[in-house]
Amino acid sequence: MEVKKKDIRALTKEQLRDFFVEQGDKAFRGNQVYEWLWNKGAHTFEDMTNISKDTRSMLHENFVINHVKVDQMQRSSDGTIKNAVRLHDSLVVESVLIPTATRTTACVSSQVGCSLDCRFCATARLKRMRNLNPDEIFDQVVAIDNESKLYFDRPLSNIVFMGMGEPLMNYNNVLKAIDKITSPEGLGMSPKRITVSTSGVPKMIKKMADDGVKFKLAVSLHSAIDEVRTSIMPFNATFPLRDLREALEYWYAKTKNRITYEYVVWQGINDSKKDAEALVQFCKFAPSKVNLIEYNPIDDGEFQQANPKAIDMYVSLLEANHITVTVRRSRGKDIDAACGQLANKS
Repeated sequence: MEVKKKDIRALTKEQLRDFFVEQGDKAFRGNQVYEWLWNKGAHTFEDMTNISKDTRSMLHENFVINHVKVDQMQRSSDGTIKNAVRLHDSLVVESVLIPTATRTTACVSSQVGCSLDCRFCATARLKRMRNLNPDEIFDQVVAIDNESKLYFDRPLSNIVFMGMGEPLMNYNNVLKAIDKITSPEGLGMSPKRITVSTSGVPKMIKKMADDGVKFKLAVSLHSAIDEVRTSIMPFNATFPLRDLREALEYWYAKTKNRITYEYVVWQGINDSKKDAEALVQFCKFAPSKVNLIEYNPIDDGEFQQANPKAIDMYVSLLEANHITVTVRRSRGKDIDAACGQLANKS
């Protein structure tokens, strides 16, 4: 019976060093392999050219590198790139490169499918198959960094965890991936350039605050009225706004970091003055920013983009209450790469 090989990237640097000592080799060999895996992005043991052929063969006998593969890349008319990323077990997730004049942003996935049930999101219609491993999240970022350099002649500048899945439902692996992304031994990116977006899991928001994370927090809010939010995001019945607000108050008290709210305005759902006033009240307990996001249809017609006058009403009310607000236009709609559209269509 063939023994299943262990994914070498599941090992810490210390475990790699110990492995080489157990093999009668020098501990520093573990450092070399670790650098190849995380800093140089080796896809195979044969790539590790400063390590002897015998050592590479020994590694091949004991381990695998479960590297992801970009199965398909689509380019939008606005420059946005969507990757269909095939995992080692043949499951597929999607990630997106969003370019602007001054930055390139990677939108990465954290789960295969999603366990939450937001009715306006295509990903929510996919069954959650499993969490992504830290290396699978890391590989999405590396692929987009390479595309940014190739197509836009500059390295990746920002990362948002706004792809498939709920990041806080895969918290440990997301944290490990960010650790690799921000480490000088990995990609060396500043955590201040990373935003983790959650639909609102109060217990995990508090845990992030206790863990002293350095990245930014965004909350996919869409309504500050419980009945409305539950109708479009049914899990709100389990995690109501009262609990979410308490967790966010805790977050701000511990971190002093501004909270970003993502908010889509839909016709006939949350486009009234009452809805906008509720959002203003919800925002007032801590410094915050509201991103009003253009809605991207997912074919069934149940949700419709609000009238521009409703957006203007939101902007006016928020600005009158000294709350920072931006209206975010969608990118990559023609290739189903915009917010809420990721559903493995190609």
